[in-house]
Amino acid sequence: MTELHRDPTVRVRFCPSPTGSPHVGMARTALFNWAFARHHGGTFVFRIEDTDAARDSQESYDTILEVMRWLGFDWDEGPEVGGEHGPYRQSERYETYADVARRLHEAGRAYHCYCSTEELEARNAKAREEKRAPGYDGHCRELTEEQVAAYVAEGREPVLRFRMPDREITFHDLVRGEISFGPAHVPDFVLVRANGHPLYTLVNPVDDALMRITHVLRGEDLLSSTPRQIALYDALSEIGVGDGRTPQFGHLPYVMGQGNKKLSKRDPESNLLGYRDRGFLPEGLLNYLALLGWAIAEDRDIFSMEEMVEAFEISRVNPNPARFDLKKAEAINATHLRALPADEVARRMVPHLASAGLVSDPPTAEQETLLAAATPLVQERMVTLDESVGMLGFLFAGDSFTRDPADAAKLLETDDGRQVVKAAHDALAALGTWDTASIDEALRQALIEDLGLKPRNAFGAVRVAVTGRRVSPPLFESLELLGRETSLARLAPS
Repeated sequence: MTELHRDPTVRVRFCPSPTGSPHVGMARTALFNWAFARHHGGTFVFRIEDTDAARDSQESYDTILEVMRWLGFDWDEGPEVGGEHGPYRQSERYETYADVARRLHEAGRAYHCYCSTEELEARNAKAREEKRAPGYDGHCRELTEEQVAAYVAEGREPVLRFRMPDREITFHDLVRGEISFGPAHVPDFVLVRANGHPLYTLVNPVDDALMRITHVLRGEDLLSSTPRQIALYDALSEIGVGDGRTPQFGHLPYVMGQGNKKLSKRDPESNLLGYRDRGFLPEGLLNYLALLGWAIAEDRDIFSMEEMVEAFEISRVNPNPARFDLKKAEAINATHLRALPADEVARRMVPHLASAGLVSDPPTAEQETLLAAATPLVQERMVTLDESVGMLGFLFAGDSFTRDPADAAKLLETDDGRQVVKAAHDALAALGTWDTASIDEALRQALIEDLGLKPRNAFGAVRVAVTGRRVSPPLFESLELLGRETSLARLAPS
């Protein structure tokens, strides 16, 4: 999207989990990280957090890469690109996490906890009854050798917990300003399950430290985990993991959906693949997603990704929730669509027309010529590329041509409709020259002058007869492109 200038002082990461379908919140996070890196001439690291074996899937992983390429994000390190800090899939880094966990335990920054789930739930319930904050109470922080031996004799397998410092943790959020968490609200947390499987709470900060990440831009829903990560970065620095620096954090605002509720992965508006399939332009969708918390200027909504990169500052991100507005997304996409050269619009329509069986991919020479002539007729009328199927299908349908039943019943299957279509057929059959101007003149004479119809009533039946729909590209131009033989056949009495 924009020329890359490497600068190792700024390093950001985008690290989705391959679970389910990619969603717009994921794309917005990727966009802000990408724009931040490019604005500062830094490095955009793309890694996959796939340590949840029960939910992760290869299909989801492949889809994430496909969507990243479709959106035009060029990553400097990550899958398919490599880099000096790889591998970039967490499922390939288990030895690293096991080594770090061992060193944290040996340094006294983590300890084994033998509490059962039932015991933890009972103590949390008691805390709530006593109006205390629930959370781990440090029961296993200072176990004696005898207590450990007793737990082992019972056959208990311990988890590894991080020993949080008994102090307030304060940091400057790049979006929200200074934020503080008291120790009562950040209890000791689990790093490694009893089966030896590392958790997100360990692997994410470890990877950030080893990959020299300088800025972490992520969703507001992860804000509560930040003090834990800051404390862990300190511990990692003590045992020599990473370069000793703690990343700066910026927590991006929620994206809200219908009913002013947080947009869920399950909400239809959230499905990123749905926008691709509908024919949203990547640049149109990204333009809209950028507005979910940021603006290039107070009075400007339309901009290119190059312009966003030049203007993007994380300090200008609004911390307040942003509401997803599908109508506005469509309007912005339509603006980008109209701004493209016609030959580019034609090229991008091909997959949608091909998927509907209307053209081949790539198109034949004849189809390409017809598509080039037809694109200017619909470019100003389309919101998304998939609308080309309905608007241009009549030109490529051949023997498969059909009419919308409701439109046909209303405008064709009446005495008036049949009279209009016959008059149009007879007028066009007499034409010596088949071009837009001649078609225009002949139909106006036959339907407006001779039949005395008003212009708004004169051409509806003809339009349905030849295009199959009441809404179509300009009628006279459509007839010229459709050709004399096919046009007259569709206007002939059935």
